[in-house]
Amino acid sequence: MTGTSLAEQAPPPINTRRRRQSLASIVTEVWEARDLVAQFVLRDITIRYTQAFMGFAWALLMPLLIVGAGMMFRIVVATISNAPLEGSSVASLAAKSLSWAFFSGALTTATQSIIGNSNLIAKVYFPREALPLSTVLAQLPDLLVGLVLLAIIFPFLGVSLTWSALWVVVIVILLTAFTVGCALLLSCANLFYRDVKYIVQVLLNFGVFATPVFFEPQMLGPKGAAIMMLLPLSPFVQAMDIAAARGRSLLSTVEVVTRKGPIVVWAPWMLGYGAVFAIVVLMVGVRVFRRGSTRFAEVA
Repeated sequence: MTGTSLAEQAPPPINTRRRRQSLASIVTEVWEARDLVAQFVLRDITIRYTQAFMGFAWALLMPLLIVGAGMMFRIVVATISNAPLEGSSVASLAAKSLSWAFFSGALTTATQSIIGNSNLIAKVYFPREALPLSTVLAQLPDLLVGLVLLAIIFPFLGVSLTWSALWVVVIVILLTAFTVGCALLLSCANLFYRDVKYIVQVLLNFGVFATPVFFEPQMLGPKGAAIMMLLPLSPFVQAMDIAAARGRSLLSTVEVVTRKGPIVVWAPWMLGYGAVFAIVVLMVGVRVFRRGSTRFAEVA
């Protein structure tokens, strides 16, 4: 009788597995561990800047390097085409460099977040999603500092902030969601296939040329611009330029007149495309990561 009562009290293993891997339960579990995520974020930020000679100024180093490299490219193009380099072009490059620097820095650290905390994974249980999630969130202060700096220097470049700059909040949320989804997928893959981190570095090194950071979409012609804007990260990078540097609403179409005719560099569907892509990547990343996390302890 005792054995029967124990069997009746035990929850069915199949149902338990389903509850544990449902999307809602995963999100709830991570939310309940938000204090732990906050501690991981604080730890990552502290490690990054403790005993650093430049201190928090490192938050601006990567965007400045990208802007500097882009400026050299823009100067060469302007010299060849005998076109002046305007302040608005510099502002556009700076705005897009911030979003790329956030994405690149977050993925670089998040890809190795599971391997870097393998000793912690083997000792105690906690939602493993907290590790890549915290590395992405730890990059947000750098992004916010960069945005504040942009707001300060834009007037010196002849760019005035408008109410359309409030779209930056939406862009940051969608970009963060997309980055977290990629971080979950890549950190999980890197644990099982240790060469993933090298592939990520190669893609990030060349990705800055594929997305509209150095190259403006209109430089590639109508077909080239359309192809560039279909890349997953392009809508977020371009949206930062349209909303912050150009002061245009993301619900309006933006065209640039070139020798080949008018070229659409932004359309409202791009915002929807980026939002859908971010949500899908995030959902897939959460599900794949949770399924792979059952083997983290033995592989790590």
